[in-house]
Amino acid sequence: MLERQEKTALAVLVCVVGIVLLVHILFNAVGRPLVAEPYSPEVPDGTLVLLEGSIEGITETSSGGHLILTVNGTAVFLPENVAAGLELHQNENITLYGVVQTYRGKREVVVASSGDIQVLK
Repeated sequence: MLERQEKTALAVLVCVVGIVLLVHILFNAVGRPLVAEPYSPEVPDGTLVLLEGSIEGITETSSGGHLILTVNGTAVFLPENVAAGLELHQNENITLYGVVQTYRGKREVVVASSGDIQVLK
């Protein structure tokens, strides 16, 4: 049996874990627009950005499964696990969240989840 102090510590621990989980869920639902910056070429690497526009091109990488989109002249990298759940077409208007990085001297936006891409109708 647990002592009174151990029960109290366990209750506090469960409450803290619940609060952290709730904050995480709320941030994923509504927090991205609050912290993401609109994409521009001046945004530094590692910044969470919001990019909106039309898909000008879709290219599959030679290593297979990954996609590179061109959205308003900006390269957008979709890893295989993200690309697998999406059906995207040229000239579709999309909104996406991703992190800016420089890959082989070229800037791109890397999308971490298929939920970070929304096709606008």
